[in-house]
Amino acid sequence: MDSQTQNTSLQRLQNVDKRIVKVLELAGSVMDELANPTGPRRESINNHVREFMQLIKDIQMALRDEIKSACDYRPFEKCDYSSRIANEICCKKLEYVMSQLDGMKETIDDYRNAV
Repeated sequence: MDSQTQNTSLQRLQNVDKRIVKVLELAGSVMDELANPTGPRRESINNHVREFMQLIKDIQMALRDEIKSACDYRPFEKCDYSSRIANEICCKKLEYVMSQLDGMKETIDDYRNAV
């Protein structure tokens, strides 16, 4: 991932972070409204809840987009699992070939000793 793409991704994630803070502020506002001694104002609560739900949807979509765009790069680019496994398979193949060659050498030596 190049640095410019990484910067814009970080900026988008910072915007999500700001939305999360706003969601928490809205939840606090609803709690304050519910605790109002004169009783909660229905319209105020409805507005806060509507905005809360919209922000939750926006956050969810933004995070989903970030996850998808992160997968477009090279997932597991620092993972060396596949190269390690390929290396281990090659080592096992070499061990098998060496054992076969040792077996062939023993057969040849047995043949020479018999003659």
